[in-house]
Amino acid sequence: MTDTPTALPTAMSELAQDFHAVSQRERLQLLLELSQELPALPPRYAGQLDKLERVDECQSPVFLVVEVDDDADRTVHLFFDAPAEAPTTKGFAGILHVSLDGLPAAAVLGVPDDAPYRFGLAEAVSPLRMRGMIGMLSRIKRQVRLRTDTPAAGAAGQEHR
Repeated sequence: MTDTPTALPTAMSELAQDFHAVSQRERLQLLLELSQELPALPPRYAGQLDKLERVDECQSPVFLVVEVDDDADRTVHLFFDAPAEAPTTKGFAGILHVSLDGLPAAAVLGVPDDAPYRFGLAEAVSPLRMRGMIGMLSRIKRQVRLRTDTPAAGAAGQEHR
């Protein structure tokens, strides 16, 4: 018997289906398109990579930061900085952005660690590049955990005397 894989969030599952619906060559084209659609950093982070975490597992210099709202769902927002000359890496960031940005923290934390392998890209890119996407997901989840285990920003100032 084989274990049933943990379900992906809806947007991630639909994107994975899109990747599997096309040929290996077309998957790389889809990845390139996602790299071109990755939003630029907002002004509060632009030019300030010291406020972002570097993803050392990536061959290219990729940085990310996670923000978590104080709403009931603890909505997650993802921001990436990846060089245009690294379209594969930037495409991986695009997959994660499209799939996870705007989800509740619990949904992001529930994403299975093997999710990067569910896009059929392991056959099209090197294992080292796949390691980069796994590193991005791992750091996103770690930052979400850090931001949801701490008191809200407004309350934090009141608790420290």
